[in-house]
Amino acid sequence: MFDAYRGFYGQPSNLEQSRRFIAERMARDESVIFFAEDGQGQGLGFVQLFPTFSSIDAHRTWLLGDLFTAPEARGRGVATQLMNTARAFALLTGAKGMTLETATDNHTAQKLYESLGYVRDTGYYTYCLDLKQG
Repeated sequence: MFDAYRGFYGQPSNLEQSRRFIAERMARDESVIFFAEDGQGQGLGFVQLFPTFSSIDAHRTWLLGDLFTAPEARGRGVATQLMNTARAFALLTGAKGMTLETATDNHTAQKLYESLGYVRDTGYYTYCLDLKQG
């Protein structure tokens, strides 16, 4: 399912790389993943959180790095359930908040996030530095 998520964002399929990435995050305790499935064990979607901290607020925050719903499960509330599970987990860990990013043209996701109380940040710019060679 993670490989399908990467494909949604234009990355070529690479099951080995996808498996390795998830395995490394789990082995190093670098992420928390919640997985939704139907009654027959069929994957419906997942959300992946990465721990981070706010130096200014001196509190833990969670970066909601990945949210994906299988195409056949869209429109059935799966993403909302995953987002609510992530929120409950963040509260359980005493986090001050959660942050996320989404593509500027992903209007469906933006509508979901805003319906759940997320507010678009207008006070900060996000800068990226690509260190990948070639």
